[in-house]
Amino acid sequence: MLGVLWMRGLLGRRRGRLLATAAGIAMAVALLASIGAFLGSSAATMTRRTAANVPVDWQVETQPGADPAAVLAAVRATPSVTVALPVGMAATTGLSAQTGDTTQTTGAGVVVGIPDGYSARFGGMIRPLVGAATGVLVAQQTAANLHVRPGDTVSVGRAGSPPASLTVDGVVDLPHADSLFQRVGAAPGSQPSAPPDNVLMVPLDGWHRLFDPVAAARPDQVRQQVHVHLDRALPPAPGDAFDHVTGLARNLESRLAGAGLVGDNLGAALDAARGDAAYATVLFLFLGLPGAVLAGLLTAVVAGTGADRRRHDQALLRARGAGTRTLVGLALLEALAAGAAGGAGGLLLAALTGRLAFGDAGFGEGAATVLWDGLAVATGLLIAALVVAVPAIRDARRLSVAGARRIEGRRVRPVRLPATCGAVLLGVAVATYAVTSRQGYTLVLAPEGVPSISVDHLALAGPASLWVATALITWSLAELGLRRGRRLLTRAVRPVAGPLASTVSASLSRQRRLLGPGLVLVGLTAAFAASTSVFNATYAQQAEVDARLTNGADVTVTEPPGAPATGGTEARLAALPGVRAVEPLVHRFAYVGADLQDLYGVRPGTITAAASLQDAYFQGGTAAQLMARLAARPDAILVSAETVRDFQLQPGDRLTLRLQDRRSQTLTPVTFHYAGVASEFPTAPRDSFLVANAAYVGAMTGDPSPSTYLVDTGGTPPAGVAEAARRTLGVGPVITDIATARRVVGSSLTAVDLDGLTRVELGFALVFGAASTGLLLALGVVERRRTFALAAALGAKRRQLAAFLWAEAGVVVAGGLAAGALAGWALSRMLVAVLSGVFDPPPAALRVPAAYLGSAAAVAVLAVVAVVMLFSRRLTRVTGAMLREL
Repeated sequence: MLGVLWMRGLLGRRRGRLLATAAGIAMAVALLASIGAFLGSSAATMTRRTAANVPVDWQVETQPGADPAAVLAAVRATPSVTVALPVGMAATTGLSAQTGDTTQTTGAGVVVGIPDGYSARFGGMIRPLVGAATGVLVAQQTAANLHVRPGDTVSVGRAGSPPASLTVDGVVDLPHADSLFQRVGAAPGSQPSAPPDNVLMVPLDGWHRLFDPVAAARPDQVRQQVHVHLDRALPPAPGDAFDHVTGLARNLESRLAGAGLVGDNLGAALDAARGDAAYATVLFLFLGLPGAVLAGLLTAVVAGTGADRRRHDQALLRARGAGTRTLVGLALLEALAAGAAGGAGGLLLAALTGRLAFGDAGFGEGAATVLWDGLAVATGLLIAALVVAVPAIRDARRLSVAGARRIEGRRVRPVRLPATCGAVLLGVAVATYAVTSRQGYTLVLAPEGVPSISVDHLALAGPASLWVATALITWSLAELGLRRGRRLLTRAVRPVAGPLASTVSASLSRQRRLLGPGLVLVGLTAAFAASTSVFNATYAQQAEVDARLTNGADVTVTEPPGAPATGGTEARLAALPGVRAVEPLVHRFAYVGADLQDLYGVRPGTITAAASLQDAYFQGGTAAQLMARLAARPDAILVSAETVRDFQLQPGDRLTLRLQDRRSQTLTPVTFHYAGVASEFPTAPRDSFLVANAAYVGAMTGDPSPSTYLVDTGGTPPAGVAEAARRTLGVGPVITDIATARRVVGSSLTAVDLDGLTRVELGFALVFGAASTGLLLALGVVERRRTFALAAALGAKRRQLAAFLWAEAGVVVAGGLAAGALAGWALSRMLVAVLSGVFDPPPAALRVPAAYLGSAAAVAVLAVVAVVMLFSRRLTRVTGAMLREL
């Protein structure tokens, strides 16, 4: 009965305090539930997209002496296998074709036998270019080498058997040739460096007629595989999906008992996604957890503003005979009420957040969402217990009736411990930053094929230490400034306080126990908004840079290897609607010693702007500076850091490469001079490559024709321009657009909807900013109604009372924003350094979202102005009933 009366009293007389506490808990619950659901959803997204990019999940290779039919039957009997088709692969001693008056001959190659319906079942493995999509198909590179097209005849060499003649039905591209021609069962380091150049695909029945005699005489020349597609109802987390798929593969191999080996393509892709999932979890810890802690601190400060009033209520209950057990029970009841209301409100807010940020109130996976909702509510109840029940229980056990009725409480002298602890933690943060900024540092280590993933949890100490150091140092400086800076405070508040400046500064000094935590909270909120927004903006910037680096431009057109130079492609592309500029690239291959590397010939005067070259791509100078070196010397060349190290190059050294001369079709020595280092370049591979002048390369090889065209659409949707280019150029060239590259670039982590997470975090940061300024100021005024009412009763004017409010607001907002700006800058740099693994390439500079940060500051200032304007009108309205209540 007493509990019911107590709750009725809280709702009737202390409703604002209870609702403010519940609101703080609701924000913590909503943020945790939203980001937790995002984490589960992002993991499931990674798994789905990773699996979708794998056309053949397993390649089960029949071992020598085993029965291919028995292997096929065992594969089809495996749970989760939805498609299993036999595929044959045989080595050919060479291909030849006579076109016109010339005969072209290739070296060794591979003839693949594919069954009916293969292309439909394994979409993406074979891309038709010219002619039919079934029958005898020639790979694009092979067609270029032999100069054949549909209708021509190709002679296929067979070991120990006479050549066979086949009529070409179509020319195709093999986008996943690396996977198709992998060496099943071989270690990753022993896989072929490149797929075969000469590939012919024939119907499986015809393949058996051609190569069954070869298999009888030379079994080492023939391999038979089963290509498998698995049921994609995989566990949502990449790690769990990896365990599931690899477990199925091991089970199949155990049943085959040596008759077959499994090339687990899907498992290898999920293996890489596990590391991205670990990074997603770390992102939650670095970006989401500080917001939840901030919401808890806001709730604690809100609850703390009513501590004196709560002690006064306890004194009244004690005077009426309530014991300690009763007071403890009432405190727990209040905490439960605030926690339950905050938890329910937080879940509703999380659902609303999901609707606004992701377009779906239940944007997470079902089980993951329920789990995170439960954890978020439990956290809300814990916050309620810590900020409401624990202080009330402590006061109930320690204070007497007289002590509890003392409204102002004891004046606590500041100590040096917070500042000392803050300095120590700042040192820890600096040391962590120094370690994580080292070249080659990796936060998440996920070795390929290893079941476990290693996360350097010590790296978490850096940002955590910096957060705590910011709070402690800000608190210490606020205490010091408010206690000993009376003269400076007087000067600062004189514009708003006038002749009352000295009195107002004295009031500020006496109120430092209330103003200090508010200033710290404003500073932490500003740091959270700044660090989160800068990191997210930098992430978005680098995801775009990575996509552009991979694709090369808005639209990239790549001519087939070995295609004859026809001319006019650049002009035809430039004439398309929506095309602003076209930049040609010359792509060749060159031998550096015995190492074959990609060589890119560029126009130094235009490539920087056309390809949006970043300074981070190069070492020893900016992009503009290194392109200027190429322009100044025709034979200048940029090489990779690995090549510089392997060949011990010094600037200006001569570097002789062997390039194929178009006129003689032989490798010709060409001399270059080393001018700088290129770590990345648009469309280039991740490892070694070379960048030189296109004009010089063309003159030395007799082949100036470009092989790649970078198309700038000038803001026009790239997909539409790419489609127009396909209609204009036909099916020969490979045409890609940056929108597609964004979905598959780099790692599966970049495919996660980080924009939605950004909207969640930055939206909460705005709410925190308004709450930490306006709400705390309002609660502070409410708790000091007695002082303002008495001053008004004694004749104080509205402007005089408002001066106290303006001064308090100015000190809290100005000091907090200054501390938050400095801490936010440091946190942003540390987050980018620690989470460097999600950036490829690393950012040359942080991206500062000025519009958002200005909006956040404006929201905080407007909240303060609204509170001051509201209460300054009410402070002079003093009635007898109000004085009796106070």
